[in-house]
Amino acid sequence: MYLNNKTVLLTGASSGIGYALAKLLPKENCSIALLSRRENILQDLVNEIKIIGTQVRAYKCDVGSVQEVQDTFERVRKDFGKIDIAILNAGASSRADVRKYSSSTAKEIFAANTFGIINCVEQLLPDFIKRKAGIIVGVSSLAESRGFPKSGFYNASKAAATLLLESLRVELKPYNIKVIIVKPGFVRTPMTDKNEFHMPFLMDVDKAAKIILSGIKKEKKVIQFPLATAIGSKIVKFMPDWLFDFLMSKELPARKN
Repeated sequence: MYLNNKTVLLTGASSGIGYALAKLLPKENCSIALLSRRENILQDLVNEIKIIGTQVRAYKCDVGSVQEVQDTFERVRKDFGKIDIAILNAGASSRADVRKYSSSTAKEIFAANTFGIINCVEQLLPDFIKRKAGIIVGVSSLAESRGFPKSGFYNASKAAATLLLESLRVELKPYNIKVIIVKPGFVRTPMTDKNEFHMPFLMDVDKAAKIILSGIKKEKKVIQFPLATAIGSKIVKFMPDWLFDFLMSKELPARKN
């Protein structure tokens, strides 16, 4: 599948994987709609990547807001005519001790990682189904495999995203709409820079973006990397509960009486 003359919408374009993908897309001779909450960074990015003959536009949008997503997608369709490929990459992370358990934090994480995809898909489906064409690329994570200590909100939100995308992949097949699930391992981004633990097989963000773009062009159902982390996540997923609990408890601080 070639991206030539396609309109690609990319959320979470102002940093991390989204930013790296945005810099690759102009080489594919496609029109690009970049979405993020940070408009100033987006505009600088547009000025950096825009080349002659390529249409690139920036849109301020919080994917966790139904109204903002609806308004933004209407503007994108008005500016570009249609959307062919939507890369739903926007996301958020959180790590906190259970003593700082917060429902407001959970809402923030699920708003970006799960409802961000739901809100965007809601706007995409009517046109995609009518045209019997379109590709939805949802970015989940290999961290969806289990509920890791201090990362429960993040793990749960990504697991929900994966299951949602799997369901859509099956349901949308009769309409010739492709659904691709992206499951990165540890990638060096501002999000992972906050992690205080060792991240095995940490990958450079530019390499990760190239793997994702290549997988999209091949229309792979699942893009997961690096291989060692993908295998490890499968092992952890089917690990007996007692063993998982024992190993994960090693990461917790000693309890004070």
